[in-house]
Amino acid sequence: MNSDINQSNKLEFIKKELQERKTNNNLRQLNAIYPKDAVTVIKNGKRLINFSSNDYLGLSKHPQMITASQDYLNRYGTGSTASRLVSGTYDIHEKLEEKIAKLCGKEAALLFNTGFQANTTIIPTLVNQKSLVLCDRLVHNSILQGIFLSQAQWKRYKHNDLSHLETLLKKAILQGYNRILIVTETVFSMEGDRSDVDRLIQLSQQYNTLLYLDDAHALGIMGNKGMGLTAYQSGIDISLGTFGKAMGSFGAFITTSKGMRDYLINCCPGFIYTTALPPAVIGSIDAAFDMIPNLDKERDYLLQQVSYLQNNLINLGYQVLNSSSPIIPVIIGNEEKTLKLSNFLENNGILATAIRPPTVPKNTARIRLVLSSQHQPEHIDYLINLLKQYHEF
Repeated sequence: MNSDINQSNKLEFIKKELQERKTNNNLRQLNAIYPKDAVTVIKNGKRLINFSSNDYLGLSKHPQMITASQDYLNRYGTGSTASRLVSGTYDIHEKLEEKIAKLCGKEAALLFNTGFQANTTIIPTLVNQKSLVLCDRLVHNSILQGIFLSQAQWKRYKHNDLSHLETLLKKAILQGYNRILIVTETVFSMEGDRSDVDRLIQLSQQYNTLLYLDDAHALGIMGNKGMGLTAYQSGIDISLGTFGKAMGSFGAFITTSKGMRDYLINCCPGFIYTTALPPAVIGSIDAAFDMIPNLDKERDYLLQQVSYLQNNLINLGYQVLNSSSPIIPVIIGNEEKTLKLSNFLENNGILATAIRPPTVPKNTARIRLVLSSQHQPEHIDYLINLLKQYHEF
């Protein structure tokens, strides 16, 4: 019996893909580090200042977070042991959801295990083959995966070009879709710039669409008391936040209406069929929400340092995107050159990871510098001096 599938070639696709990525300087590998504190790590026995972490406020190492996590661990055990609808909803899950909703000025909140899980499973619960999704061209991969899984028709509008979005909306309302969903990020994870949230809300209301905003990189560092750019904003059907960035922990949540919350509890597979977040994680998140509203001083310092670093990089001749967040992308373009710069920095005590396609568009490989409120001025000046040396080579 003849067959194209046999023991010798069934894995050929893996070898081919990895070789192609290696040839194009896009092969990824895992590199273990040991975090010493909020902004320094040990890698291969060498101490590095970390400019790649999303721990914007350094809370992952905060004693209050650790104490709360240990307390919940001791009281509730190591795992929630079941999905939320079976027996995995502890009182601490519901209390945290109530707390989040109140702090964000929304009717309700619902916990998810990761932001990626939430985006990939909520979007297909909202739309179907008869729907249209309109998204920013540079949205996170998790949003794209959710759109693909939904089987909805979809179109991308030019990055942060809401005039283009409105043009697409005007055409869409005449085409008989059962619903239209606008979905984007409030702060873009690889660019660091912001969406115009007020205008998005206005367009959504004008054209009667669903509006889903991923607020992951704004939560903790922007908005009223650090509650993000969607907090206390009406007209947003779902706002996503994550705990693995400025919150210093793990997991995700949405804020929404009570009706939407009930709908997702009953219809969203990613919520229904997964084990609930463990108690120790819930404890750390609860502590983070106690601290975040009181960290205005840290947020002000952080944004001052962002401006300082951006201005210095521009003066040195680097191509820096117009970021308005702690994410400062330094565009190099060529993958090999980007890797060389990353290696130079690491050899001199700086961890600054190279970001390459397909994570970012072709010819836009970059060093994605990320600042924390725990970076001291001398850390930033040292980074600037290294980049000056490299630029002069």
